[in-house]
Amino acid sequence: MWETINNCLVAIDDFVWGVPLMVLILAGGILLTARLGLLQVKRLPLALKWMVKNEEGGKGEVSSFGALCTALSATIGTGNIVGVATAVGVLEGGPGALFWMVVAAFFGMATKYAEGLLAVKYRVVDGDHVLGGPFYYIEQGMGKNWKWLAKFFAFFGICVGLFGIGTFTQVNGIASAVQNFFDPDKANVVEIPGIGTYSWVVVIASLILAFFVALVLIGGIKRIASVSQVIVPFMAGIYILFCLILILCNITKVPNAIVQVVEAAFHPKAVAGGFTGTMLIAMQKGVARGIFSNEAGLGSAPIAAAAAKTKEPVRQGLVSMTGTFIDTIVICTMTGLSIVVTGAWNVEGLEGVQITTYAFQNGLPFPAKFSAFILMICLVFFAFTTILGWDYYSERCLEYFTGGKMKTVKVYRWIYILAVFIGPYMTVSAVWTIADIFNGLMALPNMIALFALSGVVVKETKDFFDKKKHLGIK
Repeated sequence: MWETINNCLVAIDDFVWGVPLMVLILAGGILLTARLGLLQVKRLPLALKWMVKNEEGGKGEVSSFGALCTALSATIGTGNIVGVATAVGVLEGGPGALFWMVVAAFFGMATKYAEGLLAVKYRVVDGDHVLGGPFYYIEQGMGKNWKWLAKFFAFFGICVGLFGIGTFTQVNGIASAVQNFFDPDKANVVEIPGIGTYSWVVVIASLILAFFVALVLIGGIKRIASVSQVIVPFMAGIYILFCLILILCNITKVPNAIVQVVEAAFHPKAVAGGFTGTMLIAMQKGVARGIFSNEAGLGSAPIAAAAAKTKEPVRQGLVSMTGTFIDTIVICTMTGLSIVVTGAWNVEGLEGVQITTYAFQNGLPFPAKFSAFILMICLVFFAFTTILGWDYYSERCLEYFTGGKMKTVKVYRWIYILAVFIGPYMTVSAVWTIADIFNGLMALPNMIALFALSGVVVKETKDFFDKKKHLGIK
């Protein structure tokens, strides 16, 4: 039965994440990059400066940095640790997937900029409550006749949160990491009728996680933002530090690893199956995992950007853009290089977080147990904040979809917490396949809107920087 379900999911995933959608997402990023004149390169220093400097006098629910941390809390998660490992694993496309992940992220920075800009421009402010995102820039930017497309986006946004990025993948990653560390041999197990045999560690971890998720979610966006502003920068800093130590300790292997990544992106030797199959697999997995990680083109981050206390759409667009840079070009690249330089990607029998754990245990100059513990802690906190961020996204999608029925949103919140609890009992392959499917379906209406409104993005950007230049503001 499970094999049949998995085969069906894989078939749907291959259709959704076929060449057309990959071309659509990459083409959108390339178009915006060209029309904005390589803004992600020219304005990156300014974006990084504004990332930590909050704007004064703007309307919104949280600070600009708080909105970014909320967005980063949803993006820096299992995609950076487990997702990269799954993409780079030899059966999924090899090291070449990392190349396409970075390429997609580079153009995705322009996409994320446009999303953040449009989110603030078309958001709806009702007193202290702010609601914005693709559903509003589709409805208000493209016109009322496109409201059906906005509803389509909102529906799949709910599904991504409940069945994809928000719950199952994150909790599954946490459960795997905790079990691998505390009970790798499944010495202490419990039989769950109709589901299977699981380690007590997994059962206890799911209960604790569900409790703390519920504790934060009840406080809404302000509590999510306050928690994210503390956890995200701290844990990201620790993870980057240990990846840097690993890379520096294996610095002589880095040039060869980079060659492997580039060759595997194009060369038939990367994965068995011929040139066309190899390149498409590497590209498909790289682009899909890249979007899973940084969510550029997905349309999720603009929901958080809309809540920022700002009066300048362009400014928030630039701040939003830094999320993709930090998430994929910095963190995912470090994870990928760690996996390639240690050869973890090519070790048979390893799956998901086990690949990254192997890399840490064999690449760091610390005892294997300590390295595994550090990775487990990073993964647990990354995934925890991602669960929080995606609850906010999916609640806002549901709010729009139901016309503001907050009772429905509150019921959904408890269903979401339940999904967090059952996440560990889903199989790894099924979890990631479901996530990929909903990601693709959510990205489609958002990318249509970005193509349609690219002219608005260009005009807003030009007017903003012309005004700055006229006033002599740097």
